Amino acid sequence: MSLRGTSSTAAYGRRLPSDDADELTWLLFHQDDVLSLDQARRHLSAKAIRHRLAAGMWRQVHRAVFVAHNGPVGPDQFRWAAVLAAGPQALLGGLTAAQAGGLRGFPGRPIHVLLPASCRRGSMPPGVLVHRTTTLTDRDVLAVGQPRRTMPARSIVDAAQWAGDDQQARAVVAAAFQQRLVAADDLHRIVEALPRVRRRQLILATAADAAGGAHSLAELDFAGLVRRAGLPEPARQKIRYDSTGRRRYLDAYFEQWRVHVEIDGGQHVDPRAWWADMRRQNDLWMVGDRILRFPAWVIRAHPDEVLRQILGALRAAGWSG
Repeated sequence: MSLRGTSSTAAYGRRLPSDDADELTWLLFHQDDVLSLDQARRHLSAKAIRHRLAAGMWRQVHRAVFVAHNGPVGPDQFRWAAVLAAGPQALLGGLTAAQAGGLRGFPGRPIHVLLPASCRRGSMPPGVLVHRTTTLTDRDVLAVGQPRRTMPARSIVDAAQWAGDDQQARAVVAAAFQQRLVAADDLHRIVEALPRVRRRQLILATAADAAGGAHSLAELDFAGLVRRAGLPEPARQKIRYDSTGRRRYLDAYFEQWRVHVEIDGGQHVDPRAWWADMRRQNDLWMVGDRILRFPAWVIRAHPDEVLRQILGALRAAGWSG
């Protein structure tokens, strides 16, 4: 039976067990109503397990993994099923571990599971990818929370090196900084500890830019464009205050020349967000800043045009480079 469905465990009314509940009830509570065949055998006879399956009280979601209800299987239960199917040394890794730790904005499938290189495993449920590692220390594993998963920095580095392409790898690293899940020092430590990490330079460069304030892919593309062209390095996410005293963040600011570059992403389809940005722009214009605005897609599709306009603004402001 395939693991399909999107409802969480809350959708079918899980409650905290009573103080006198048996061990099986508490096990199911802690594991989001998912258990392995070995765990079931510790508490029930083979006949009792077959009865629960035949009566529709349980569902078999993998060869040796059950869900103790007959409703839809939620994301948290997908993760438990993957870890239990992979064996006792398995833990969530990469993007899946990062999502369990709060990362938003990426699809929940496939589920990524990490195993020590020497560990054997059987078949896995559909939609589960197993990765192996020769380097996994206690510092890389979250000490609390279930199912077991890697720490945020290790999760992000693994997600970046397992990503389908460089663009996705950069997006994961940028999002982790934007959502304040990792720090640059933590990522550097992980990269240095992994002897054969893929995309080493990309991860480190993206982390450096993201730690400096470039949090979106478009801002990262812009930072690379400026650097390759030999332009002055702008301040990123610089704080300014508008006419009402509200704190605002500038995407890129060439402070010496008072040239401000704003990169418009998807939020500008919202008229209220668009007006808020226009009002901020008007406040800056009133005090004498030069403001350039570029849609995110233009930075990727027409970098020469972007550079031409930035150069024009800088030179008009007195830059002689």
